[in-house]
Amino acid sequence: MKGVVLTGVMIGGMLAGPAMAADLSRADAPAVKAPAVVPTPVFSWTGFYIGANAGYGWGSGDGLPGSLGADPQGWVGGGQAGYNYQFDNNVVAGVEADLQGGDISAEAGGLSSTLNTLGTVRGRLGYAAGRVMPYVTGGLAWGNNSLDYLGLDQSKTHVGWTAGAGVEYALSEHWTAKTEYQYTDLGSKFYDALGADAGVTAHTAKVGVNFKF
Repeated sequence: MKGVVLTGVMIGGMLAGPAMAADLSRADAPAVKAPAVVPTPVFSWTGFYIGANAGYGWGSGDGLPGSLGADPQGWVGGGQAGYNYQFDNNVVAGVEADLQGGDISAEAGGLSSTLNTLGTVRGRLGYAAGRVMPYVTGGLAWGNNSLDYLGLDQSKTHVGWTAGAGVEYALSEHWTAKTEYQYTDLGSKFYDALGADAGVTAHTAKVGVNFKF
């Protein structure tokens, strides 16, 4: 009888030993933490930027005496620089200056007109929907216009205003692309070559890229 009891105790110990060892092994093993979830960084529009643009411009011959009989049109291209600040409510306010060279021109009846330089200093107000920012813009504009009438050539610098709208998209942390429309009214000036005032207005549609610092 005593032998049977001892045998039972030994068998119980043999069975319990591995289970206890497994429990101790689990207790001594270091806890494995789940990998931390890294949140995707939210793009911010705040910062300085510089870029380039190109597009097309067109105007109206109605701003010239007797009309040219044709609407001035042609290419524009240049660069821009500015600064944006994004508020907590995702409103983005900024300022931008740009300068374009171009050839927005028309010719008829011995009279030709060419808007060859166009620059602006504008405010911008947009809304950041993640990496997409629609915006409106407006401010001061200036341009150099050349008139040639029957061989008499004269250039004038006009100053006026501009307004428009656009959409900008963040391609990466530093690069953005945009498309933009502006209407520009540079007012009228007296041209000796014509002996009369001539006005300058222009529409421009442009695409551009910016590098944000």
